[in-house]
Amino acid sequence: MEIPRNQIVHHPLLEEKGLTLAVKREDEIHPFISGNKYRKLKYNLKEATILGAQTLLSFGGAYSNHISALSYAGRTHGFKTIGIIRGEELAWDLNKTLAHNPTLRFAQDQGMEFSFVSREAYRNKENAEFVQMLQAEFGDFYLIPEGGTNELAIKGCEEIMTAEDEQFDFICVAIGTGGTISGLIRKAADHQKVLGFPSLKGGFLEAEIKEKTAGHKNWKLMDDYHFGGYAKVNEKLISFINDFNQQTTIPLDPIYTGKMMFGIMDLVQKDFFNRNSSILMIHTGGLQGIEGMNQRLLNKKLPLINV
Repeated sequence: MEIPRNQIVHHPLLEEKGLTLAVKREDEIHPFISGNKYRKLKYNLKEATILGAQTLLSFGGAYSNHISALSYAGRTHGFKTIGIIRGEELAWDLNKTLAHNPTLRFAQDQGMEFSFVSREAYRNKENAEFVQMLQAEFGDFYLIPEGGTNELAIKGCEEIMTAEDEQFDFICVAIGTGGTISGLIRKAADHQKVLGFPSLKGGFLEAEIKEKTAGHKNWKLMDDYHFGGYAKVNEKLISFINDFNQQTTIPLDPIYTGKMMFGIMDLVQKDFFNRNSSILMIHTGGLQGIEGMNQRLLNKKLPLINV
């Protein structure tokens, strides 16, 4: 594991508004288990080892950062891995799917076994009867939830924050399943405010985060920057990601960190942050998904994300 650095962002708008913005480069932790995926898997892998498990099973979409990271982590730690993948149509011509999906192709190369299920069945992934059906099919396994989020994952995400990071007034993070922000909320100092940028539409995350953070009030969800929902992108977002990378040398993914950084800079423009405030943005990785997104953008004749 590489120790992540805090990279200062130099931008005319930040200078104009009298703000300091740094990016914690969690994406540089590991080439294949980067960002919050490393944090979420750390203690789950230890627990699976303690329990004597031989197989790890989890859930994800076709371009899931979690599935990609789990496949590599499982192989390097001596576990068999099984991915329950949303979308039964992906199995109709698996060779074609793998040819056009770098995420699943990478996971298969690491030895992951797939089970493609319908979207209706996938919605039952937390149902005890569905899990029992999986146990009947695959035998005993150590279950890791979708996105990797459970109590052990939150414990790992608490370790993102260091004593050095107490100098910042705001901690910003993109949200998928809510595990990473829950760890940050628990670990943040009293004077800090944690801002979460959901990648999905809908207000269900707030209740889930409240449940995981037991009364902490030091956080707020910024719901206006999902660009229409999970994995939805447009030319404006793509242009922003490419321009930001060119200006700062910091790559952003289109699902999570790109939307978050767009939101941060929009809030800066709108004077959401008081002058002389300091902001730390957590880069949660996800860069492996750019290749797959670019294939989709190419099919739609949209501009590509620079890598």
